[in-house]
Amino acid sequence: MTKLSRRTLMKGMGVAATLSMIGSAARAEDKIKVGFIFLGPIGDYGWTWAHNKGREAIESELGDKVETLYVENVAEDASAIPVIRDLAQQGCKLIFTTSYGYMDQTLQVASEFPDVKFEHCTGFKRADNVATYNSKFHEGRAVLGTIAGKMSKSGTLGYLGSYKVPEVVLGVNAFALSAQRMNPAATVKLVLIDSWFDPPKEAAATETLINLGCDIVTTHTDSPGPLQILEQKGLYGFGQGADMSSFAPQAHLTAIEDIWGPYYVARTKMILDGTWKSEDTWDGFKEGTVVISPYSAAVPTDVAALADEVQEGYKKGTFDIFTGPIYDQDGNLKVKEGEVMSLADLAVIDWFVKGVESAS
Repeated sequence: MTKLSRRTLMKGMGVAATLSMIGSAARAEDKIKVGFIFLGPIGDYGWTWAHNKGREAIESELGDKVETLYVENVAEDASAIPVIRDLAQQGCKLIFTTSYGYMDQTLQVASEFPDVKFEHCTGFKRADNVATYNSKFHEGRAVLGTIAGKMSKSGTLGYLGSYKVPEVVLGVNAFALSAQRMNPAATVKLVLIDSWFDPPKEAAATETLINLGCDIVTTHTDSPGPLQILEQKGLYGFGQGADMSSFAPQAHLTAIEDIWGPYYVARTKMILDGTWKSEDTWDGFKEGTVVISPYSAAVPTDVAALADEVQEGYKKGTFDIFTGPIYDQDGNLKVKEGEVMSLADLAVIDWFVKGVESAS
């Protein structure tokens, strides 16, 4: 494994060549290099932490057959292009770009390196050498919404999000619809902070939601900071991307855990055996990509049973929270009664359901 910084990468190909020669020349030639672009630090204990665990799974399972390289804290703008390009120039045969905002940058670099395979997380644009992959986080949000809808005393729930991108909109809607399934009067206050990982912003936004009367807050950002605020206030929330109970044992009801390792290992094996092809993969509870952390003691037994029913329904294919009728914020019917939204529509959703109220 080689950790690279953007500063190191920008020093030029001489340094890049030196880095790529770590270990003996003979062994380096035999190894397949796999690169990762990370949105935040691997110590965020959330989104990036979970992806890095997947990278570590490649090294653990494939050993001397692979070498992984990664770059942390890569902005989701044009500055990502030279970072991705440098990984390709260093000889990476497979590059994972692990956030929605890298979509167009990934495609641009992929067009320059047709013999390199790229995989973009949570996006929807593909090419012959660009695959997409995602996790059905919304299935997990349906579990969290079920718990929140039953446990909230005020019926006013908070949702702390990053950007208005399909992944976040989908999560908000799944959470809101599931809460309303338990309590039809439930509303969701939404704050978007235009960042995935910014602990001070996350903490301030959580305070805002608390001041608006939210007694349970779920986060779609990456640090445990919001849970720590909730812990101080004697309120409840959920972890994001990983079990965050160690940071706020009283506030943490459960969490959506992102399990990327099996996918990363499988796709790397395809590079090794020559079977890789561009495709779209979107897995959830059934495949084990989405996992719910153990419920805390604060979750009543009957509420846990309802949450388990949602999980089992998704695993068996007998439940989908996006079953109509569903109305948008303005009361317009978006999904007719009995109809189920397609995955294609969910992947690009850009509207919020009735009961979601902007608080920012």
